[in-house]
Amino acid sequence: MQLPVFIDSTNYSDAQQLRANFGDEAGLEAANRADKSRALGNHLHYVKWRQVERLCVLLSIEQTIGTVH
Repeated sequence: MQLPVFIDSTNYSDAQQLRANFGDEAGLEAANRADKSRALGNHLHYVKWRQVERLCVLLSIEQTIGTVH
């Protein structure tokens, strides 16, 4: 399984904040924000919120995934 690459650390902060505010629904909130950005034609925010959505999903998984060193 290939894990997504995350470049911007602010996306992690946004994902943490969404998880604190929305709990298990954080990924859905990020997806809604991405859809809203796309509808407005803002492709940069669309990509950002899709990354945050992926991070929310990864943060919700309790078991370790990927290579552990």
